[in-house]
Amino acid sequence: MQALIETIVTPLVDHPSDIEIDVKEEDEKIVYHLSVHPDDVGKVIGKNGRIAKAIRTVVYAAGSDSEKRIYLDIM
Repeated sequence: MQALIETIVTPLVDHPSDIEIDVKEEDEKIVYHLSVHPDDVGKVIGKNGRIAKAIRTVVYAAGSDSEKRIYLDIM
């Protein structure tokens, strides 16, 4: 899942080397924390959060076969 998130986000940002994805796995959920360069935050979120919503939709669909709920936080 980390590779999928990185594949989606890399073309959007100007500083791809600053992409960091941390994973926290709990009993009922898996949380992916996405961190990017401060200049790239707006590019990842998009107008009114449209790009962030699209990224989350793809990630949630890819993880739908998992028994654990998947969350993506953009920091």
